[in-house]
Amino acid sequence: MEMEVWAEWGWGGFAFGAVGRCGRVGGTIQSWVTLRQISFGYDYHWACCSSWLDQKKHIQSCPKCSSRQTCYLLLQERNLQNNNFSLAVYLCYLVYAPLYIAGPVLSFNSFASQLDMPQKNYSLREVAWHGLRWVFSLILMELMTHLFYYNAFAMSGLWKQLSPTDVLIIGYGVLNFMWLKFFLIWRYFRFWSLISGIEAPENMPKCINNCYNLDTFWKSWHASFNKWLVRYMYIPLGGSQRKLLNVWVIFTFVAMWHDLEWKLLSWASLTCVFFVPEMIVKSAATSFQARSAFGEFVFRELSALAGAITITCLMVANLVGYVIGPSGMNRLISRFLRKEGLPTLGGMFLTFYVRTKLMFHIRDAKQRKD
Repeated sequence: MEMEVWAEWGWGGFAFGAVGRCGRVGGTIQSWVTLRQISFGYDYHWACCSSWLDQKKHIQSCPKCSSRQTCYLLLQERNLQNNNFSLAVYLCYLVYAPLYIAGPVLSFNSFASQLDMPQKNYSLREVAWHGLRWVFSLILMELMTHLFYYNAFAMSGLWKQLSPTDVLIIGYGVLNFMWLKFFLIWRYFRFWSLISGIEAPENMPKCINNCYNLDTFWKSWHASFNKWLVRYMYIPLGGSQRKLLNVWVIFTFVAMWHDLEWKLLSWASLTCVFFVPEMIVKSAATSFQARSAFGEFVFRELSALAGAITITCLMVANLVGYVIGPSGMNRLISRFLRKEGLPTLGGMFLTFYVRTKLMFHIRDAKQRKD
């Protein structure tokens, strides 16, 4: 009996499960600190070399810098003086409170550049509006939590007993809920950072429902981490010259950085499997030039079809990685490949096809406005 009590409650009345949960939180914080340590080391090394960025040309060509603001690229690539790489600044960077727990990820150069000269890109009114939008998003999250039970169906496994249409709605709802959840976390800490005078990258610059290819999606989901990966991994590994190989290394690192779980490694593998064909097709598409109106029409329709396929692949990869795991992937796919699931599958592709064409119009309208 005594052994059972010790096994259940642990020493001093604390459950051992709580220790595991605390360890998971500590591991998460340690992961963010590790990114900062790597950033400091790289930036300190590169400070001894000449910067590849011509600041004068960049300021003339960059719309943000030419309007007397400072873009993130300039903050990141600007070489700092040696006195900025002191122990005091390094420790401040590691434990900077607004970004300590969950990010966004900020390079050391960007952080140190704003210590002496706080950000001026956002006025007090814009910072206040940034916080007010966060409040509106929090209200939306509360409404979703109380009125829609996507996560309850997904996490409990009840989705296995539902129709293909219900499974599609639940899967799509879960991904939107995940997007809003991370949006709230990252925007809150970014708001706190802006108040203190440090501008960090926006992690969710684009809605999840306005991404029709993998490249755009990963530039808009945890965008600051994407910038970190490009600067400290992708470019040192060879950049676009080894793109097909680098994507495997980077997504495996991202999976292991989150946690060492099979479902996350499965997510990384699926993402790479879907990413490689897209990169090959995009490379071929850039060299293709339509010589007639009909050719442009066919190219646009094929692009919309490819977008529908990509959105489907994104849904599958993220549901496997963060919700159902690799064991639920076969069941998920089999639900849609049966006779009763084929109409739902066709309707899903048609919806994503129309949605992709709508995103094309939004993109074109934005380009004309710029």
